[in-house]
Amino acid sequence: MADSKRDFYEVLGLDRSATDDQIKKAYRQLAKKYHPDLNPGDKAAEEHFKEVNEAYAVLSDAEKKAKYDQFGHAGVDPNFGGGGFGGGGFGGFGGDFGDLGDLFSSFFGGGRRSNPNAPRKGSDAEVNVVISFEESAFGCEKEITLPRIEVCADCRGSGAKAGTQPTVCPACHGTGQITVQQRTAFGVMQTQRPCDRCRGKGKIIEQPCKTCAGKGAVRRSVKQRVKIPAGIDDGQTFVLRGAGNAGANGGPAGDLRVNVSVRPHAIFDRRGFDVWCDFPLTFAQAALGDEIVVPTLDGNVKYTVPEGVQPGDVFKLKGRGIQRINSNLRGDQYVRISLEVPRNLTSKQKEALREWEKSISDSNYKARKSFFSKVKSAFK
Repeated sequence: MADSKRDFYEVLGLDRSATDDQIKKAYRQLAKKYHPDLNPGDKAAEEHFKEVNEAYAVLSDAEKKAKYDQFGHAGVDPNFGGGGFGGGGFGGFGGDFGDLGDLFSSFFGGGRRSNPNAPRKGSDAEVNVVISFEESAFGCEKEITLPRIEVCADCRGSGAKAGTQPTVCPACHGTGQITVQQRTAFGVMQTQRPCDRCRGKGKIIEQPCKTCAGKGAVRRSVKQRVKIPAGIDDGQTFVLRGAGNAGANGGPAGDLRVNVSVRPHAIFDRRGFDVWCDFPLTFAQAALGDEIVVPTLDGNVKYTVPEGVQPGDVFKLKGRGIQRINSNLRGDQYVRISLEVPRNLTSKQKEALREWEKSISDSNYKARKSFFSKVKSAFK
């Protein structure tokens, strides 16, 4: 039942004054937190994920949100006539609450309602997908599962039983509204309201299709292959035109918004289209130079570290970064040098190190020489 559900604002951790940006931000954080790919086998997380998606589907749609704010769950539950499948979908999924606006607008001089049987574009669908760092760099193809409104295959969207057709409403002649005259102190007032006989649809279905209950559309869980572009970043969204919910009366389908989350990498960090990583050197490697093997997105590459390299020095591997979206160009990889001081030295190793230290003078140290020179000048 609709009234057994948690408040959608509570689900997203928001109050009712939340802005569109706050709703979207809260949704993305929670969708990523509870995504099944990040919580394998966790049924509680899966239920939270479904709950978060349902809340966002309503609060991110201006028309659905307005109905929810006014009527609660009943305003967006199709079983209560509130049009739970939202704006742009099949007319049979719309509710009577939206018709009140047309009544008031007619009363105060507004224009006539649009044709209820005119083609209307379907609403947008939304899905979340989690990919690896490498998949975000090079692009990939994923199979996604999403709930989507589709044209009923049995009645082909008419809402009528196979072999029959809806008929034009004789009361409103297909307009979906009737004119009412009322005598008042100011004279005779003429208003328009939804037709009682067809409930504003302009047509009557004598024998409804059993599959869709006369709505002309059904909600199904569908699987679809999606190509994720190379270079997409964590938190970004791309749109697949026409892959959303089915339209009404032969109208085009809505779009599918794919929200992408990227798993962190154990070695690499992303900055724009560049990749960064830290590489630890031993003291001997830093002092004498060495040929090292550096991991990259394309595999290991050799690099010659010059002698005397310092901690914090950075070298660049050109073109080893992330591919730019819709381009063949790639960013670079930056490797930052760190120095690891050896631990747990034996007595023999310590003695050898002390002997070596005695052979070194301040002229071998640039930073130390500069530091103590500054100290000497500062405390004269």
